Amino acid sequence: MNLKIPELSLVVLIGPSGCGKSTFARKHFKPTEILSSDFCRGLVSDDENDQAATKDAFEVLHFVAAKRLAAGKLTVIDATNVQAESRKPLVALARQFHVLPVAIALNLPERICADRNKSRADRSFGPHVVRNQSQDLRRSLRNLDREGSGTFTC
Repeated sequence: MNLKIPELSLVVLIGPSGCGKSTFARKHFKPTEILSSDFCRGLVSDDENDQAATKDAFEVLHFVAAKRLAAGKLTVIDATNVQAESRKPLVALARQFHVLPVAIALNLPERICADRNKSRADRSFGPHVVRNQSQDLRRSLRNLDREGSGTFTC
């Protein structure tokens, strides 16, 4: 697969836990371009899975994304981003720095995501989490263009 991403853009990966967002990001982008919500959770709480640290983690993520965009650097957001409310501040950030927001949705079958999460020792949540994220993703796919993102669905 050969993606054509504008040099100066904010790439927002979208998909449920276990769909391969981090693997995709590592394959297609430089490590310095990728901002992971899990990594930011770890920065603020020493535990990438500490959901109580999510608000602080996203404050860090948005802060670093703004600094990268201000410096004219391609920036990739590695988080579920399956709800419009989570993407809205990212689209606003892209507009603030006059860069193109690009959405890449990884729309894998729910079962594959659930199975992948079962094999990850660091993921200890029930199948309802992936089910809800998958449903949110399917709802989101209909409206991404209206949110201001050029959309590639993988």
